[in-house]
Amino acid sequence: MEGAKLEIIQKSTLKELAKEVFQIESDSILRLKDRLNENLEEAVSTIINTKGRVIVTGMGKSGLIGRKIAATLSSTGTPSYFLHPAESTHGDSGIITREDVVIAISNSGETLELLNLLPLIKRFEVPLIVLAGNKNSTLGKCADIYFDISVEKEACPLGKAPTASTTATLAMGDAIAICLLKQRGFSTEDFLLYHPSGALGKGVLYMVKDLMLKDVNLLPIAKEEDTFIETVDLISKKKLGCALIVNNENKLTGLITDGDIRRILLRYPDVSILKNNQVMTKNPKTISGGDMATKALAFMEKYSITSLAVCDENNCPIGLIHIHDLLKAGIA
Repeated sequence: MEGAKLEIIQKSTLKELAKEVFQIESDSILRLKDRLNENLEEAVSTIINTKGRVIVTGMGKSGLIGRKIAATLSSTGTPSYFLHPAESTHGDSGIITREDVVIAISNSGETLELLNLLPLIKRFEVPLIVLAGNKNSTLGKCADIYFDISVEKEACPLGKAPTASTTATLAMGDAIAICLLKQRGFSTEDFLLYHPSGALGKGVLYMVKDLMLKDVNLLPIAKEEDTFIETVDLISKKKLGCALIVNNENKLTGLITDGDIRRILLRYPDVSILKNNQVMTKNPKTISGGDMATKALAFMEKYSITSLAVCDENNCPIGLIHIHDLLKAGIA
């Protein structure tokens, strides 16, 4: 303000203030644990058994939190939409059907725009789940299922800006979403369907069989009894940095890599007499074509290798996956 003196806050004081915010907000979340009762089971059961969707609504900061809760529900297997309560009275309330569930968020429980939705909700006999800070409020009394998200105090020193209360509300929404996820048996593969792009989706978008080299004619496969020199020539021609060594039954028994070649040349004065079974790395790491590509990456990182043989149930090689394949797919 003009003419007012600004108080300069010391860095140490700022840190203490930030720590106090963390403490207040974390306490507000932890207190929710003691308030859980049959309301959680009722909410999960109600949402699981609904034939429609979850309609989340809230005004102001509660609305912003509601958007996040709706997004989390949708991305974890529970179809959900956010309904802006102010727009609902101008036609948007038509999004609510008799088969839906409504989650209404209001710290006071007296938000006028939400109260205007009550006649429609009750007329359609739509289950109403309320997240509010006052059970005796209008919304609290109308709730079929009530969650107490009240806080002892806001982190805002003025006690005005929603801070701890919105944090607690978001945490409660996350808890409901994760309980629904577990109840539905929502898997990593299911997650792919809702996150086909971006960093989240790429981790579950591909299986090993989608990325591996699977053309048998291109695979660098050599026999145990082949000479080391022949295998070096094979590795050079195939340009994959390794050779898969198999026995007479075509089962994978070993591996020879570019690194192995260097070590073998340093160790043996005459490599012309060597057979693959004398110098190969025995029992190499393998992976299944049905495994997720992220598992292949984890193997490579754990064992400091750049490629993996892909084998069938009989341990016969059917492909090869290289770190470059993972890089091209955006996984590594």
